[in-house]
Amino acid sequence: MVKVVTDSSCDLPLELIESNRITFVPMNVVIDGKSYKENIDISPQEFWKLMGEAKTLPKTSQPSPGEFADIFNSIQSEGDTPLCITISSKLSGTYQSAQVGAQLSGNKAVVFDSLAGSLSHGIQVIMASRMALQGKGMDEILHAIEEYRKNVRIIIPLLTLENIIKGGRLSKFQGSLANILNIRIILHGVGGEVKLYKKLRGANRFRQAIIDLIDEASREGKKLFGITHVDNRKDAGYFADEIKKRIPDAEVIVGTMGPTIATYADIGGLILAL
Repeated sequence: MVKVVTDSSCDLPLELIESNRITFVPMNVVIDGKSYKENIDISPQEFWKLMGEAKTLPKTSQPSPGEFADIFNSIQSEGDTPLCITISSKLSGTYQSAQVGAQLSGNKAVVFDSLAGSLSHGIQVIMASRMALQGKGMDEILHAIEEYRKNVRIIIPLLTLENIIKGGRLSKFQGSLANILNIRIILHGVGGEVKLYKKLRGANRFRQAIIDLIDEASREGKKLFGITHVDNRKDAGYFADEIKKRIPDAEVIVGTMGPTIATYADIGGLILAL
C-alpha cells in the first residue's frame, strides 16, 4: 500500500493530516536565534506573533535527509511504499533532502516535487492520501497529482510588503512607492517559482482581480480548492464563500499559513489554490 509523507509547509489542517493518515516531517524555523520545529513546538498562530516582534526576518530550513530516511524505513518495514510530496524544489531544498533520504533508505520511496507551496502543495498531499486509502496504486496516484500540478492556479495576494522587502524580493524604494500610491500586489506561482502577477491601485480593484480568477476557475470544472491565511480569517472566509457561490458542491479547505510561506506573505497575506 502507498503511504503518503510530506513536509509541514503543506499547511494542511492537522485534523486532515491525522484523519487521512499522512506523515509529516517538520520544517525548521529560526526566530531571533531560537530554533523551532514547525507544528511540533510552534503553531502558526505562535509564529505570527513572534514574527511581528522579531528584530530580523525569520529563517526556515528543510528537514535533514536522515529525518526522511527514518520515516521511509519505518513505512517500508511494514511492507508499504512511501510517496513523499514536498514543497517546490525552487522554493526550498526539501525535495533534494527527501531524495537523499530515499537513497539512504534503499531507493524504494518515491519523491514527488509539488512545484507549489502552502495548500497548493497540501491539496496534492490530500488527493494522494485519499486515493491511497482507497487502495489506488502508485502510478494512478502520480498521474492524478501530476494533472492537478499542471492545472492549479496559485494566487498570492499581499496586504503588506514589509517582509518581501526585508527578504530582498522588493527594494525599499519600490515598497515605499507602492505604499504611497496605494498599490496592492498579487503574486502567482509559475513552474514552482513565485512571480509578479498584477499591481493594482486600491482595495476594490485588488479584491475584484481575485474574484475574476475565481470566476475563471469556476468555469473549469474544478471541485477542490484551498485557501490559507496569515491571521486573516475574514478574507479567507470571504473568498471561500465566493467559490461556494459559484460551485455549490466544491470542497474548499481553509487553513492557517505556517512559517515557511508566512515569512514572506506576512500578516494579512493569503494564498489561493484555484
